[in-house]
Amino acid sequence: MSEIDNRPFKEKALDVLENVIDPELGIDIVNLGLIYGVELTDDGVCNLTMTLTIAGCPLTDYLDEAIREELEGFDEVRDVNINVVFEPAWSIDKMSREAKLELGIH
Repeated sequence: MSEIDNRPFKEKALDVLENVIDPELGIDIVNLGLIYGVELTDDGVCNLTMTLTIAGCPLTDYLDEAIREELEGFDEVRDVNINVVFEPAWSIDKMSREAKLELGIH
């Protein structure tokens, strides 16, 4: 990228996380509403809080690897810490309008 992106880290991180697609649903994890928080510490650790659509999701390892790959692309990220939580529980209400439309949920 040739121009400097001065947006806050969280915005840039959410943008690249839209590249992580849930292969079962074909929708990215941001628009599915799976990302609850993302922050970068002063020492370069990206702390990501997320949930899964179901506990015991068979895609956990795939999503973990894809998330790390996207976030480690930032020069300022030294390490990625992914914290999977189930409270608050995920529901279709957390999905973006676009994701709902794409899945035919009105």
